[in-house]
Amino acid sequence: MVRDFGALRPTRNMSLEEIVAMFVYTLAHHEKNRTIGLTFLRSGETVSRQFNLCLLAVLKLHELLLENPEPIADECTDDRWKYFKNCLGALDGTLIKVTLLSDQKPRYRTRKASIATNVLGVCSPNMRFIYVLPSWEGSEHGDRVL
Repeated sequence: MVRDFGALRPTRNMSLEEIVAMFVYTLAHHEKNRTIGLTFLRSGETVSRQFNLCLLAVLKLHELLLENPEPIADECTDDRWKYFKNCLGALDGTLIKVTLLSDQKPRYRTRKASIATNVLGVCSPNMRFIYVLPSWEGSEHGDRVL
């Protein structure tokens, strides 16, 4: 059985799951091509080719995967959202604790001495994320993150 993800198909030597795993791992961990190749035991050329093919497949499916946000209507009566008329959503940030190597810890130390990353998110009225800005080092004021 051949499954299709956009135009992405498994190859003779790589399953679709491995291709998507390399793509997600690269994005989630901000790893270099060489590191992904060592992790998945693949050549740099294979990693690069499959990453680009997976990225193109995601872009082809953008209408299914990504949602265009609708502004809050003027006639909104919901007490939580009536103050956000004509806005796409509400913006807020949070600190998420992280585990890092010793040499990276000083950059992520917060004013309360914990190791965390600042994540900024915009949420729509139906509680879906419209925008997320992750991995801002340490504790920064919201104005600086923006």
